[in-house]
Amino acid sequence: MKRAVIYMKCAYMKCAVGVVLGLLISVICTPQAFAQYKASGGLDHVEIGAFGELFRISQSDTNLAGVGARLSVNVLPLLQFEAETAYDFNQVFTETDPSGAFIQRTNLRAIHGLFGPKLETNKGPVRLFLTAKGGAVGFHLDPGPATVGEFFSNVGSIRSQNVSGVFYPGGGAEAFLGPIGFRLDVGDEIYFNDSAHHNLRVTFGPTIRF
Repeated sequence: MKRAVIYMKCAYMKCAVGVVLGLLISVICTPQAFAQYKASGGLDHVEIGAFGELFRISQSDTNLAGVGARLSVNVLPLLQFEAETAYDFNQVFTETDPSGAFIQRTNLRAIHGLFGPKLETNKGPVRLFLTAKGGAVGFHLDPGPATVGEFFSNVGSIRSQNVSGVFYPGGGAEAFLGPIGFRLDVGDEIYFNDSAHHNLRVTFGPTIRF
């Protein structure tokens, strides 16, 4: 049964990758896409955004929250490549025993790094998109406070952390008023540690295009 589940997960990933690659090929091979991009003069080709993040680790039923940033660059009107990174702070939970309830910290933190294509609609104030990215996530146990110093310490020790490869299929929408917009992403951040582990990931925040 376990082997069948693993095979199903692998089939799911192959299917998702195949769909994205097919869409990429269809966009890149469409002459109208090149003509439209050339006619626009290459305008509206960069987006910079910051976001808040909710990351649910299914393996331990742990909810982490953090912040991140991303950079997206247009290569065609409907196609961007983007890179992003995020840092999830340690979270607290309530533990109850016969003597009462106590607030405890998980001391678990995560650093994400992702890169990949983003297919989007490019007309109107509201744009829909699909994305498929690869990268890595590093988990770190640290009893220290969630400060800027701790963040740089965690990044500096990334090689000693529990780092796993990641595949992230997702989608969402972004709404613009002029160059200023708001973006919402929802996807499945799948990390590979012995087997594939599926985790809900939601990001939301402002973005600027120019």
